[in-house]
Amino acid sequence: MLPPTIINLLYVAASILFILGLKKLSRADSARKGNLISAIGMLVAIVAALLTADILEPQWILLGLGLGSLIGVIAAFKVKMTSMPELVALFNGFGGIASLLVGWAEFIGFGQSSEKLSLVALFALICAVLIGAVTFSGSLIAWGKLAGIIGGKPMLFRGQKFVNILLLGGMLLAGYFILAGSLSSSFVYLTAEDAFFLLMGLSLLFGIMVVISIGGADMPVVISLLNSYSGIAACSAGFIISNNVLIVSGALVGASGIILTSIMCKAMNRSLSHVLFSGFGSGAGSSTQSKTEGESKPISSDDAFLVLEAANNVVFIPGYGMAVAQAQHAVKELADLLEQNGAEVNFAIHPVAGRMPGHMNVLLAEANVPYDQLKEMDEINPVIENADVAIVIGANDVVNPAAREDPGSPIYGMPVINVDKARTCFVLKRSMSAGFAGIENPLFYKDNTRMLFGDAKESLSHLVSEFNTQ
Repeated sequence: MLPPTIINLLYVAASILFILGLKKLSRADSARKGNLISAIGMLVAIVAALLTADILEPQWILLGLGLGSLIGVIAAFKVKMTSMPELVALFNGFGGIASLLVGWAEFIGFGQSSEKLSLVALFALICAVLIGAVTFSGSLIAWGKLAGIIGGKPMLFRGQKFVNILLLGGMLLAGYFILAGSLSSSFVYLTAEDAFFLLMGLSLLFGIMVVISIGGADMPVVISLLNSYSGIAACSAGFIISNNVLIVSGALVGASGIILTSIMCKAMNRSLSHVLFSGFGSGAGSSTQSKTEGESKPISSDDAFLVLEAANNVVFIPGYGMAVAQAQHAVKELADLLEQNGAEVNFAIHPVAGRMPGHMNVLLAEANVPYDQLKEMDEINPVIENADVAIVIGANDVVNPAAREDPGSPIYGMPVINVDKARTCFVLKRSMSAGFAGIENPLFYKDNTRMLFGDAKESLSHLVSEFNTQ
């Protein structure tokens, strides 16, 4: 064991590294360095925690460290970038279940001893179990939706909100029973232990109920919110075991997740309560959405090449379709060739494009797209009219002009990238099907829009080969 002063200094150092890492994660060009700094901070925190108390059987700690490191390395090398949202969802769930297990272990430990938990520690335990369970089960549902195992449409049924209210009430009541120790009446008798398991079960069910009612188009917000929940649960666990660095790191994750969630909700012009309880994407509002009229105008890759060859200003707008087609490297090749041809090239990134926060930034960074070419929506919209060609790659809802033009659309009022104001717009899609939100897109029928049907990667590769043969 090290002296408490040394341990506290290590905790302070770890906390500083967490803050510095989080700061650098706010910028794409410094995100990798921020991730490394945060990882070093976590290593310092783990070592300090292990040196704080006498560990009776350290071999189990070493086994856990070895297995966890092995799983992390395999995931880092084997998981495809297209599957990164699912991996993030699982990581959030693991954070939640870890906090739940800490609360469970402490509850059992104090139940077998003559010591009593303080009121603060007991309240923190309830929070860790409740939030951790909601995070775990909710993250599993989010993972299922992102992986396609569960349908992306919201699962709604009559009386669902009433059921959720009952679950929430039951969770609060179980928490009260834990605090009170036991309650006896002619209707119900619960010991603190019974109430604990009731709280855990209801919380797991509540996490499922909340996330199944959220549509796939809102998954980036859900992932961000669940990340925040995992931080809050970890912070609560820190209060239970009196670990300062766990309190600090959990609070940082919880606060940053809430801030990011707020930013993303603002980007969609929707409140968090609307995201969580509206069932967006279930078809609500489709009856009043104006019927899109007109015909789409297909274009061949050869004709698209001729337009691009004459373009002086090109903007790429990536979406989840780019991730599915794994077309980010083909996009980078085409962008380089356009620049060599004298065109100015930029990439317009919508805050909720893809299936997790920063999804498009991660994919483009993997393809080594320069950070200064990545433009946020507010930065690109004022100048998009100057673009000769806007190339939409798999994006749908984030470029839907119905958000500006159709009061009956479910996404009316949501800020979108105004690709329809470019001189020409190429939309790379496999078909005319609606996006993940299930909303028809009038962009496909605009006079200046041309549909380049087929696999995005193949279409882009054909354009690259056309440039290379010139």
